[in-house]
Order: sequence, then structure tokens, then C-alpha cells
Amino acid sequence: MILVYVLLGLVVLAGIYFAFLRKKPEELPAAPLAKGELPAAKGEAKAKSEPPAKAEPAAKAKAEAPAKAEPKAKSEPPAKAEPTAKAKPEAPAAHEAKPVSKKDVAGLRKGLTATRGGFIARLKALFVGKKEIDPAILEQMEEIMLSSDIGVKTTQSILGRLRDRLEKNELGDEDAVWAALRAEALAILGIGGGALQTSGKPTVVLMVGVNGVGKTTTIGKLATRAKDDGKKVMLAAGDTFRAAAVQQLEVWGKRVGADVVKGKEGADPGAVAFDATTKAKEAGVDFLFVDTAGRLHTKAPLMDEIKKVRKTIAKALDGAPHETLLVLDATTGQNALTQAALFKDALDLTGLVLTKLDGTAKGGIVLGICDELKVPVRYVGLGERAEDLREFHAEEFVEALFGRDEGDVAAA
Repeated sequence: MILVYVLLGLVVLAGIYFAFLRKKPEELPAAPLAKGELPAAKGEAKAKSEPPAKAEPAAKAKAEAPAKAEPKAKSEPPAKAEPTAKAKPEAPAAHEAKPVSKKDVAGLRKGLTATRGGFIARLKALFVGKKEIDPAILEQMEEIMLSSDIGVKTTQSILGRLRDRLEKNELGDEDAVWAALRAEALAILGIGGGALQTSGKPTVVLMVGVNGVGKTTTIGKLATRAKDDGKKVMLAAGDTFRAAAVQQLEVWGKRVGADVVKGKEGADPGAVAFDATTKAKEAGVDFLFVDTAGRLHTKAPLMDEIKKVRKTIAKALDGAPHETLLVLDATTGQNALTQAALFKDALDLTGLVLTKLDGTAKGGIVLGICDELKVPVRYVGLGERAEDLREFHAEEFVEALFGRDEGDVAAA
């Protein structure tokens, strides 16, 4: 009996177990019910997958729409913001230029030490310790300016304008007077200047001046500068009167790698200039520098000769010479002004080169020449080396001449 009960128990257990297993498959087909829901689920998945596919375009469309909207939003503000963004880089660019300018001014100031220690130092001494500017001080200024070879006409015109400003109480202290002097100098010197520019092949530069001012040396220095800038240069030995001048020019020619066109001793300078211009044109050089004999500005026959040289060059090349530079020795003071006036009457001067400016305390002559003749200074010589021939820029020159030394308490 016990065995029967055991067997019956096992059957019951098997039935329960079987019933349990039957439910599992039923639940598993219930999963197909879930399958029946799966179609919906798949449909949902499709709905999810398709909408996403559609949503993605939509999202893209939305993304594109904002992207398009953003450019519009950005294109309007940035369009307004761009000027300020561009304006900001410009300011740094100006600031970046200052260190170079300061360096140039420092070198120029060093070269003008003699003038700053003479003319400028004497002017400064008038204002030291003065809290108020007395109109009588203008008379003392006049004496200093005239003795510094600024010239009567220029001195009177500058002091006349300062006197008017004093009467209007616009120059109440030393700084105001000094600033006014700087402004006057800048107005006079700012008529032009700067380095030579090529205006064709070749650009013909005729150099003129009296004896001993440094024409040939100046040509050598200009040729050196041009070669350093990658320009092709040719030299013309138009000073046929002085054999040493031809030899000197040949030395410069070898130094800078430039051909030198010359004639026989005593040859017609016009013929040499014509030949050189023709050869320069054929060779396609950038600059032709034509040297000429020194001539006294008071000698009419010699001035007539230089006029003929100029006309001869024009026959060889239409529009030449493109530049006619008068070389002046700054140490000669008022005599340099007289020379410049007579050369200007004879020739169409395009610029001046002031040599030996480092050796004179009367650098104020620059003001007188520019004011009276209205001919710009192109270069100033501040030493013997080629790099000591410096391009003339009015702002730098005025700052170097009138600016305060680094040791001064007040800022320039």
C-alpha cells in the first residue's frame, strides 16, 4: 500500500510538474500574444524607426532651419560686430608699428645730437621754471631761431602764429608752447618726402649740387639701398670734369654690383647721360643714378650746362629724369638755402638730400628750406655708412628733434 501511495504521489507530482511545464509554453505563446502585441510593437518600432527616419529629416530640417536662422541672426549682429572686430586689429597694428618707430626715432635723435644740444637746448632753457609765458619771450625765441639758420621769413611766420595764440591765452605754460612749436614744425616739414619709388624701367635720378656736398657718395649710398631692396641699378659718371669722381663711382659700382657708364675725361656730360639712359633702358634696370659735376649756383654757364644735361636725358627717354635731387651740406646753414633757391629756379627739383646733418648744431635749416621753397626732403645723412643715409619722414624727424629725452620727467 505504501508503495501504491508513493507511486500515486509521484504521479501527482509529475502531473503538477507537467501542468507547470504546460503553463510555460502557454506563457510562451502568450509571448506571441505579446507577438500579437509585437506587430503593434513592431508597428510602434516601425513608427519609431520610420518617424525617426522622418524625424531625422525633420530634425535635419529643424537643424537646417536653425542653422539658416542662426546665420541670419549671426550675419546681422556679426555684420555689425565685424567693424568692431576689424577695428580692434587695426589698433594693435598701430601699436605694433610704434616699437619700430621708436627705434627709428632713437637713431635719428642720436644723429641730431648736435642740433638738439644747440638750437633745441637753447629753446628749452627759455621755458625752464616759468609757470606763465610772457609775450616778451618771443623776442628771445626769435634770436635763437635766427642764429640757428631757420631763416628770417620762416622765423617770423612761426612766431607770428605763436603770438596770436598767446593773445588768445592758448599758450599758458611750457608744455603748450612746446607742443605748438612741434605742430608748426610738422606743418612745415609735412609737405612730402620719403624714399625713391620706381616709376618705370628705368627710373632716372639726376643728382645735382655744388662742389663738396657729397653727391657721388650719396649716389653710392642710394645704390646700396636699392640693391638691398632687390632692385637692379646702373650708375652714370656724368662728372667728366673730375677724374677722381669717376673712379669713386666705379668703386661704388663694384661694391654694389652695378654697371658704370662713363666717357672720356672732359667728355660732354650730356652725351654720357644720354648713353647711360639708353643702356639702362635696354638693360631694364630699375634705377639709373646720374652723377654730375659740382657747380657753383652763382655761375650761369654751369647752371645752363646742367639744364642741357636734363634735356638730353629727356630725349633718350620720355619723361626722364623722373627725379632731380639736390644734395645740400647742412653745415653751410643759410648758404644751403640760397643754393636751393637758385637750383630750383634752374631745374624742376623733386626733392632734397641733406648731408652731414649729424655735424651741425644748426639743423633748423631744414625748416627754412622746406618752408620757403616748398621742396620736400627725401633723405638726411647722419654719418659715413650707407645705412646712415635715412629716409626722411616728418613725424619721426619732429619727434627726434623736439621730443624729450628718456631721462626727462614729463612724457613727450
